[in-house]
Amino acid sequence: MSQGTIVKVSGPLVVASGMEDADMYDVVRVGDLGLIGEIIEMRGDMASIQVYEETAGIGPGAPVVSTGAQLSVELGPGLIESIYDGIQRPLEVMFEQQGANIQRGIQVPALNREKKWDFVPVAKAGDRVEAGDIIGTVKETVIVEQKIMVPWGVSGTVESVEGGAFTVDETVCRIRKDDGSIEELSLMQKWPVRRGRPYKEKMVPDMPLVTGQRVIDTLFPIAKGGVAAVPGPFGSGKTVVQHQLAKWADADIVVYIGCGERGNEMTDVLMEFPELKDPRSGESLMKRTVLIANTSDMPVAAREASIYTGITIAEYFRDMGYSVALMADSTSRWAEALREMSGRLEEMPGEEGYPAYLASRLAQFYERAGRVAALGSDGRVGALSAIGAVSPPGGDISEPVSQATLRIVKVFWSLDAGLAHARHFPAINWLSSYSLYVDRLTPWFEENVAKDFPALRNQAIRLLQEEAELNEIVQLVGVDALSFEDRVKLEACKSIREDYLHQNAFHDVDTYSSMNKQYKLLKLILGYYDQSVDAVSKGAPFNQLAAVPVRETIGRFKYIEEKDIDSSYEEILTEMKKEITDIVNKGAEDDD
Repeated sequence: MSQGTIVKVSGPLVVASGMEDADMYDVVRVGDLGLIGEIIEMRGDMASIQVYEETAGIGPGAPVVSTGAQLSVELGPGLIESIYDGIQRPLEVMFEQQGANIQRGIQVPALNREKKWDFVPVAKAGDRVEAGDIIGTVKETVIVEQKIMVPWGVSGTVESVEGGAFTVDETVCRIRKDDGSIEELSLMQKWPVRRGRPYKEKMVPDMPLVTGQRVIDTLFPIAKGGVAAVPGPFGSGKTVVQHQLAKWADADIVVYIGCGERGNEMTDVLMEFPELKDPRSGESLMKRTVLIANTSDMPVAAREASIYTGITIAEYFRDMGYSVALMADSTSRWAEALREMSGRLEEMPGEEGYPAYLASRLAQFYERAGRVAALGSDGRVGALSAIGAVSPPGGDISEPVSQATLRIVKVFWSLDAGLAHARHFPAINWLSSYSLYVDRLTPWFEENVAKDFPALRNQAIRLLQEEAELNEIVQLVGVDALSFEDRVKLEACKSIREDYLHQNAFHDVDTYSSMNKQYKLLKLILGYYDQSVDAVSKGAPFNQLAAVPVRETIGRFKYIEEKDIDSSYEEILTEMKKEITDIVNKGAEDDD
């Protein structure tokens, strides 16, 4: 341990001398209150420390003590349903101990040391184990079963293993290592947050993370183990999109990081998530969720830590073989914290004052996502999908954080203030968004949804792009100047926008759309377009085709219960063919 003395205090940045024995990223205790901090720069015996608590009242001459350990998180039973701050202190426990005004320097263990968990051994004495092997399980909630794994760097033979009720720090297994020493394992392990957890290999992401949101799953899908960015101006619906993904995405575990967001917005999350029903189990969504709350009025340095705390917890569940969805809201606030600390360190600023290493830090965060073969001998495969919201000032995505993020992520859901003001939600702009996973995921869609689903998707995107071009002509010369074929195209695109891409998050049925439902609805809309174009070529009047009653029936298809989809689909197909054929036949009779 190294002890030094404060020589300078600049907001959350403290500089201490006499720290030559300390290392980068060591956790330190600052001042008589023992505020928690982390060394982020070393110059000789001078250490620059970012303090994760308010530094008011601390001045030169106060002591600084290094713990000799890096900032780490505790991983084990008790994570699920917990609400932590940016450095994994349980907010509910701190509230019980000190009330609404949390005192500085408080030290609370992240995992409850008194609660006993029922441990069911899987390994037995005499078994040979290595890092990542499962020695037993703990039923943490009705949904989540934690797999207690051999920590990294440990391998050998199981000497003894006990079942029963244990606290997280009691020994449940003894392993004789290859050098003859004994390693005692508990239900808990620690891991430094700035280092990615190891795995055997990173695998190709070849299956989608199905979200139930039509504009995402159909047009701009994200793969399991993929990364996505949701940039958008204030009020465009970033948080609602992330709430929808947290609730409906095909993930076993959800880790939600509120990084520097407004306090009232974070309060909504903390109040809503326990009340949301998990659609797969009927239980509260919190039964498979970890929340990290770091609001904009909390010390700025803790924002930086919160991102790493969250992704380390997510990696831990990924290593158990689970599919994990991580929501970071928002990485812009994290970048602002980087900028503030960089300024106080007097580093050379980069673009718009952000540090020159902004892009590499963002890449380090997003690259920890992925679909991996986990350590251990049982062939587990886990996936960690990272979805980061970006809040560019004034909605200008040419600013550095948005641009650095776009260079890293493969899915870009561009939120549009114009769509949001027009009450079109999710307000994802179909002309400026993209997904680079589409080609990789096409075989999965062909095999699990329908052979022609990718072709329908491509047709829908092509029509929407052509609609944008036609609208420019309409604004110049009016809709009457267009051919009947082009006017049919505009009507079909109106159906795609209003009936397909628009989705009501608060409607009991429309809030989630299965892949089967998405396919059949898109098939109906494009079927109407194809048949109408054919009818126009045979002389059918456009006005009658545009007003055909079946269009309203197609629009209501998204509100149909899942069990009635197939029968309703066939009925609408039959009705559509009859009505359009009648118009064509009537037109032919009139000609005669």
